[in-house]
Amino acid sequence: MASTKVSDFILQRLREWDVTHVFSYAGDGINGLLAAWGRADNRPKFVQSRHEEMSAFQAVGYAKFSGKVGVCAATSGPGAIHLLNGLYDAKLDHVPVVALVGQTNRSAMGGSYQQEVDLQNLFKDVASDFCETATVPEQLPNLIDRAMRTAYARRTVTAVIIPADVQDLDYSPPKHAFKMVPSSMGLGRYAPVPVDEDVERAAEILNAGEKVAVLVGQGARGARAEVERLADVLGAGVAKALLGKDVLPDDLPYVTGSIGLLGTRPSYEMMQGCDTLLMIGSSFPYTQFMPELDQARAVQIDIDPHMIGLRYPFEVNLVGDARETLRRLLPRLHRKESRSWRDGIEQSVDRWWEVMQRRAAVDADPVNPEYVVHALDGLLPDDAIVTADSGSAANWYARHLRFRGRMRGSLSGTLATMGPGVPYAVGAKFAHPDRPAIALVGDGAMQMNGMMEMVTAAKYYREWSDPRLIVAVLNNGDLNQVTWEMRAMSGAPQFEESQHIPDLPYADIAERMGLAGVRVEKPKHVESAWKQALAADRPFVIDFRTDPAVPPIPPHASLDQIEAAASAILRGDSDRGSMIRQGFKAKVQEFLPGTRHRGDRPGATKDSAEEDR
Repeated sequence: MASTKVSDFILQRLREWDVTHVFSYAGDGINGLLAAWGRADNRPKFVQSRHEEMSAFQAVGYAKFSGKVGVCAATSGPGAIHLLNGLYDAKLDHVPVVALVGQTNRSAMGGSYQQEVDLQNLFKDVASDFCETATVPEQLPNLIDRAMRTAYARRTVTAVIIPADVQDLDYSPPKHAFKMVPSSMGLGRYAPVPVDEDVERAAEILNAGEKVAVLVGQGARGARAEVERLADVLGAGVAKALLGKDVLPDDLPYVTGSIGLLGTRPSYEMMQGCDTLLMIGSSFPYTQFMPELDQARAVQIDIDPHMIGLRYPFEVNLVGDARETLRRLLPRLHRKESRSWRDGIEQSVDRWWEVMQRRAAVDADPVNPEYVVHALDGLLPDDAIVTADSGSAANWYARHLRFRGRMRGSLSGTLATMGPGVPYAVGAKFAHPDRPAIALVGDGAMQMNGMMEMVTAAKYYREWSDPRLIVAVLNNGDLNQVTWEMRAMSGAPQFEESQHIPDLPYADIAERMGLAGVRVEKPKHVESAWKQALAADRPFVIDFRTDPAVPPIPPHASLDQIEAAASAILRGDSDRGSMIRQGFKAKVQEFLPGTRHRGDRPGATKDSAEEDR
């Protein structure tokens, strides 16, 4: 009977932890593991990306949308290095991910051997909570168990480094002996709650307020019913940090949408006008979008005592699970009889969505990117999973999509790295193969790595019960977000050598891969392209040719930023003509009377309809 190798045992232990997928790319530093996969009938499933960074992003997307630990694996040296960006994305967004990393043989370590890097030092920050190297078989299963348990418990990245020769050793378990460390499976369920005294103090503050604002983040995702009940009792409005966009449905009239630079005017105005703030499950970093420091009394709820008390002078910090803490808080709250604050918030929200419809209807050359995403809003299936890449695509994702039902969505919130939009969606498809996934990406991100991850989609989509993975490329030939940041923050004109990127036939390339696609160059074709993609029997790329001159104007657009942008124009920005035109046309929509275009669909104003002909 063949012996059980260390590599066999690692895969067995992962299966016992209910790990069903490992996102990876082959290399000789993990040859032992690859051989074990062959002996294990590919359980857990080895998902092959095109690059180890994509494996890490796929593990992050899988973890974000499944609620389970994401696992990725890479070879020694370059493979391990490639993982880092995706792992930092997980660490900064508090996503549980375990990295299994190969290393050269123990006999070669310290000998400046090929592909040898100091992995303990390389990973000591990104996997600071747990990063260990297996040198003898008896260290397992403890290393796997602690890596999994720590990733789950602390919602972070952990790493296990396995030298190549250790992978091929016969496995022997830890004994009942001195300096042996046996281990056990499982995490155990727990939901920490604050002490009653703190809950009572928080209730007193919330009951005393007349204008209560609530800010929720991803930590409130399991407390939807409790947040809705709290908002009703307190007559509060609720803003959402970007990672918490799917915490509450946007069809609730008091949900003001996203907050921050990519946020909405109702969220901004609510924070400017409130006298009490309750923040739940968020470490939203931008203090300037919160109330003035002496304006509001404030309470925070967060499960992580290391992340609580940040950003604002909170009077009470409640350390605990959001759902269980709110269940203890709600019976202590008094229903506010006056609804004038809530009524004002709801009117502001109504007004905002009218503005969004008007901004989507602004003429552009050739297509307004706001219309592209606004048109998707009404077509989204109730079980859709939406990802967005960093860049101007994130603006339109934050502002134009109204989540409802079971919809989920995410992006790289804290690291804000380019490139995760498509691999997140691939990871989501392995987490939920029965649900459609849609990625909104810029052409910069698509060229960086998204196009090659369509190869991954082509490789696996037949295994998904719902084959729909739609990638919408906002193709404007410009690294647009940075261009606008240069204008608004530095007063600098567009530097074409750094900002201009080639125009590629994204849909044609997808078709060459055996997928489907279409290029859209007129507004009248936008909605039909979305419908075609949503009806497709395979992954689909829509190449939307969009106007780079449509500005991602922030909800509060300061005079300093406007002046900086004007300065860029005066210094000779190559796109200054259309920039002035689009900037004015978009901004003016916020000041028009509260009436919609008469029966027009977004994008179908009289002028644009004539241009479509």
